[in-house]
Amino acid sequence: MTVTIRPEDEQLIAEAIQSGAYQNPDDVIGRALQALRLEEKWLADHQKVVSDKIERAFAQFERGEFLTPEQSKADMEKRKANWMRDHQV
Repeated sequence: MTVTIRPEDEQLIAEAIQSGAYQNPDDVIGRALQALRLEEKWLADHQKVVSDKIERAFAQFERGEFLTPEQSKADMEKRKANWMRDHQV
């Protein structure tokens, strides 16, 4: 298998190795794939909850109750960071 890595991703890999947390690019990529698997598993395990929240959000939007794009992005980033911290991803 041949994989092409974008320059910006190469930089992230190099930074991860320089941090001392990883020994080589394979370690970094392996960890990233593990995090992806965990995220996908969580989404599959919580599909009903996520769908219900999306439906609730649509109803709120229709009533004019919504966050600005910036507020929404900040809220989602905070929730994801908390989840990743709680699951040590």
